[in-house]
Amino acid sequence: MPAQLAVVTVTYSSGDHLATFLRSLDAVTDVMPQVIIADNGSDDGAPEKAEQDYESVTLVRTGGNLGYGRAMNRGVAELDPDIEFVLIANPDVEWKPGSIDELLAAAQRWPRAGSLGPLIREPDGTVYPSARRVPDLVSGTGHAILGTVWKSNPWTAAYRADDEAPSERAVGWLSGSCLLMRREAFDAVGGFDPRYFMYMEDVDLGDRLGKAGWQNVYVPSAEIVHTKGHSAGRHPEKMLPAHHESAYRFQADRNPGVLRAPLRLALRAGLAVRSRLAVRAARRALSAQDTPTSETNG
Repeated sequence: MPAQLAVVTVTYSSGDHLATFLRSLDAVTDVMPQVIIADNGSDDGAPEKAEQDYESVTLVRTGGNLGYGRAMNRGVAELDPDIEFVLIANPDVEWKPGSIDELLAAAQRWPRAGSLGPLIREPDGTVYPSARRVPDLVSGTGHAILGTVWKSNPWTAAYRADDEAPSERAVGWLSGSCLLMRREAFDAVGGFDPRYFMYMEDVDLGDRLGKAGWQNVYVPSAEIVHTKGHSAGRHPEKMLPAHHESAYRFQADRNPGVLRAPLRLALRAGLAVRSRLAVRAARRALSAQDTPTSETNG
């Protein structure tokens, strides 16, 4: 690993996920790079244990739950300005052999790549569609409102770029769960927009990088495993509304003005309804998980 590489992650009671993150990182690197843990108020002791176990780990307490983007910005700000590449990742990522080397090699092939993202697998081996197009008002709205109830709708398919085969290429945006960032590009666009508490901050970042002349490059030869949603799954009443609010903010920012006010109003109303329905469904699912099943012996 080059000395110009550092890793930043954001924790919020991530538990054993953080231990796996660091253990797998140590296994795929010759020398453990500098790791900044920006902690948003964990109460499980995992960040403190990580700092104790690894000499290269520095714990930075953000002072509260700032959300992913703001905490990530805080972590990156702790790094020496000479750091050329910053690997930003969720703590529930597991690094696979060669993954970081592949991303760094691709960065040399793509000198205008501001961000580079790996192929992301879920724990069951399924490939998560992490390289996507930037959603416009039509595709973004269609996906946001119908994505969970009509999964094969054309707007979701267009947004997720389901018709693209895995190949190294420039895309609209990449999942923020794991990104190799050029520090120059990250600083040039001001990092993550702090108005996004959670969700869509990676879509916004990729879009702003593209508009600033940088590329977002998908590198499927690099692979990680991501255990998605360990925090969101525990707190759907907070995370799901935040997701819908972020979806609204993204489109509202890109469709300003009086003439588009009716569109923004309709979008907000539709997302508000969908948010309430999603929270109810999530609560029912959690309740069903918590209800013990009874067994009778015949």
